[in-house]
Amino acid sequence: MRTRRSISASSHCVLSCVLAVGVLGGFGTPVAAAVEIPATGTPATGPAIPDRGYEAVDAYLREQMAAIGLPGAAVVVVKDGVQVHSAAFGHADDSGRPMTAQTPVLLASTTKPLTAMAVMQQVEAGRLRLDEPVRTYLPWFTLQDSRSSAITVRQLLHQTSGMASKDTAFEASDAQDPEAIEEGVRALSGSPLAGSPGEGFRYASANFNILGLLVQTVSGQPFGDYMEQHVFAPLAMAHSHTTRAAAQADNAAAGYSLWFGSFWRQTGVPAPTTGMPSSTMYSSAEDIGHELTALLDEGRYRGRAFLRPESVETLLKPEVQIDESKGYAMGWFTRPLVESVGPASGAASPPTADPPTADQALPLLLEHQGEWGNSHTYKAMVPASRLGVALVINANDTSAPSRLKAIDTNVLRILHAQPPVPAVVQEDWLQRSSWLVSLVLLLAELLSLALALAFLLRRSAARRRWVPWAGGAAALALDGFALWLCLVYAPARFDTHLAVIVRQFPDVGVALVPALGLALLWPVPRTVWLVSRMRSATPGSHRSAA
Repeated sequence: MRTRRSISASSHCVLSCVLAVGVLGGFGTPVAAAVEIPATGTPATGPAIPDRGYEAVDAYLREQMAAIGLPGAAVVVVKDGVQVHSAAFGHADDSGRPMTAQTPVLLASTTKPLTAMAVMQQVEAGRLRLDEPVRTYLPWFTLQDSRSSAITVRQLLHQTSGMASKDTAFEASDAQDPEAIEEGVRALSGSPLAGSPGEGFRYASANFNILGLLVQTVSGQPFGDYMEQHVFAPLAMAHSHTTRAAAQADNAAAGYSLWFGSFWRQTGVPAPTTGMPSSTMYSSAEDIGHELTALLDEGRYRGRAFLRPESVETLLKPEVQIDESKGYAMGWFTRPLVESVGPASGAASPPTADPPTADQALPLLLEHQGEWGNSHTYKAMVPASRLGVALVINANDTSAPSRLKAIDTNVLRILHAQPPVPAVVQEDWLQRSSWLVSLVLLLAELLSLALALAFLLRRSAARRRWVPWAGGAAALALDGFALWLCLVYAPARFDTHLAVIVRQFPDVGVALVPALGLALLWPVPRTVWLVSRMRSATPGSHRSAA
């Protein structure tokens, strides 16, 4: 699909008109009382009352899909325990199958709140205690640091265990067997701690993988089966799944990646069951709406208790401060709802850039985004207004994910009668141009290879004897730079392993792998060959041999 980089003037006009009507109509249109829940499992919905705010959301999403070239998206809004809006756009795969609000999509990190709910169920059952060390339940659990023995269940939920993403990455694995969760946690034994448990926030998906294994251990049930029976079933999440096979059997959307910053391509990237509790569950926009409804209704769904109110309060209470305005609860980022007020001076700045002043009593927003190599998801709640938003996109631009993140916050803005603001690409030059950097690196390595072979295979020696040595030194410098960039700088910059970069950034990997292969395998034989050639060409060397 060809990406459209510009928005036509007519489209701008249409969108502006719709947004203006949405602003005038506002999100405050009263929602009628919920209808009786059908016994067939159909989601609760309010009466089909036209709402200009929702029309504006749909118009904005269509505009962004056309501008960015996104293949498919679905959005669901819940309010006061009722699904008040549902819409889907585009296609789910290359066959042209339409995207729907019931189409499962790989959740990525929006998986974490689901696992947090399962943990709280076990806390309610008395099988887990939040302030108990992990070793109480997994006596063998350890990291390459004696401080790991102090890590508690609560610290895992709050991302304060001390683990770091780059030391615990698993996203390059292809494991699909049920045992992969425990195998992945056991593999952490060789990982260091980046800080002392409880001292500060460090985001690492491994925290939730351990939590999933805890649920599996204390419940005596495989984690995937537990989620299906005790989370998905009570919340009527019929299109939510814990494995790729189950999701595909339910017509899950295929994922798309933006290749070389130019075109979208249906792309498969690893989704290992190792990360099932943190990253690799599947769900639909409609099912996420069910999840949000239960949390906004203090743990009740369709009149039945799912979690106790005090458990929900514990889940959603921000206990860790990340920065001046952002906090973290149990699987949820929290911040003031700045989308409910206009941008400062109309500047095109990130919605969360400026913390509210003391006289701005902004509601609390709980949110989480999911970023994978080929999918983007978002879930948000405003408990004060009992508003929930679920957005799934079966694609991701890994070079500039902030463009899709801007869609998330602008949907919130429109729902709060505010105009959307332009996206600001926040990624640095290396991430934005990573595919180009890897391509240039490959071309440089190929050129170095060609020049070296041209010299080494020629019969006559170079007239200036320093030229081959200088060329050899330059080639070694290029190899050293490639190795440093791939093995040291890039993993540190992206807070992950090189294997994850190669597998989750497919357009980067196609050039980076051969470039790195040349940098690793060619320098030694090239240098030996060069030294041998230069020695044989040295005047007097043959006489000495004779």
